[in-house]
Amino acid sequence: MAMSNIVIPESATAADYPPIPEVDNLTSFFWEGVAKHQLLILRCGACGTYVHYPRPVCPKCLSMDHLAPQQVSGRGTIYSHTTTVQPFHPYFVDKVPYNLIIVALDEDSDIRITSNMVDIANDDIRIGMAVQVTFQEVAPGLTLPLFKLA
Repeated sequence: MAMSNIVIPESATAADYPPIPEVDNLTSFFWEGVAKHQLLILRCGACGTYVHYPRPVCPKCLSMDHLAPQQVSGRGTIYSHTTTVQPFHPYFVDKVPYNLIIVALDEDSDIRITSNMVDIANDDIRIGMAVQVTFQEVAPGLTLPLFKLA
């Protein structure tokens, strides 16, 4: 599955759009959930383990048949963070400095999501802050799960 709702005009440059996620059979549920403003994480029906990043086998019980997406609260705490000052892609040239955060989800603190924090100054971000997912369209047709203070 491609992110078919993203239509990049022929006149667009690399600075106009962020890198577009490559969606495949293993990750399509995640991006379909994001489009509906839902944070979906795989969960093993055999042992209950949350599995993220998406993969075909439960890392705890090795089940291949019992993984299914489950909506999570989107609440968590900041596990780590940094402020990026070097753009790695033309889209980010006028956006530096920007933050990157790693969020440990409340459902399972071993599940961590890399994202950005919104509505807060980079210097005010601290490890241990309570956060909540929010969904923002960052380019036409591209919604991302970002985080804000809970």
